[in-house]
Amino acid sequence: MSVQKFDKQICKAVARILREERLRRNLSLNVLGAKAGLSYQIISYIERELRTPKLDTLVRITFALGIELSDVIERAERG
Repeated sequence: MSVQKFDKQICKAVARILREERLRRNLSLNVLGAKAGLSYQIISYIERELRTPKLDTLVRITFALGIELSDVIERAERG
C-alpha cells in the first residue's frame, strides 16, 4: 500500500472516530465547536472529510471531547 493511500485511510478513520465520539457524548456541532474554540463549520468539514485538520485543531477537538489524540490515532490505524 502506498503512503498516500495509507494516509488517506487514516484521515478518513480519524474523521469517523471524531464524529462517533461527538455523537456518543450527545454533543452538537455547535457545542463541540464552542468547547474546542472552533466554528461548527470546521468540525462539520472535518467529520465529512472535506478538510484535513492540522495537528493543533485535532488537539483542540480531542481535548474538548475528553479523549486522547494518541488513542484516536491508534484506533484509526487499526481500522
